[in-house]
Amino acid sequence: MGAKTKFYIVAAEALPEIFIKVAEAKRMMQTGEAATVGAATRQVGISRSAFYKYKDAVQPFNNMKAGRIITFYTMLKDNPGVLSNVLSIFAGSGANILTINQSIPTNGCAAVTVSAETSEMEQTLEELIASVTSAEGVVKFDILAG
Repeated sequence: MGAKTKFYIVAAEALPEIFIKVAEAKRMMQTGEAATVGAATRQVGISRSAFYKYKDAVQPFNNMKAGRIITFYTMLKDNPGVLSNVLSIFAGSGANILTINQSIPTNGCAAVTVSAETSEMEQTLEELIASVTSAEGVVKFDILAG
């Protein structure tokens, strides 16, 4: 059985400089500021081998929402209106809900996963997370995949 990849959200200031430069080189290629990997890596001051080593592992957090499907995991109290309120927060953010899966409540809580297309969101992913996390009846709220 293979090892499962873990993800962390880390403040940019805490990251080694190479990760920031790889992310910048990727951005430059996406926006057309650099036409090739070689041009992008020269402009940010890293080797092509360093770029290729880390390119698939580095993704700026704020770019995760652009054109992405993100699956959220939440644990909700089994009270009337809690799920409806969470879904209203998603709707208000501009996220397009694609799927909702809810377990049968046990011990007063139900696990719910929500997959949503986030490219048309009118608020940041951070604001959505803060809104849902602070909603009444939400015990836990995390990004599961995306």
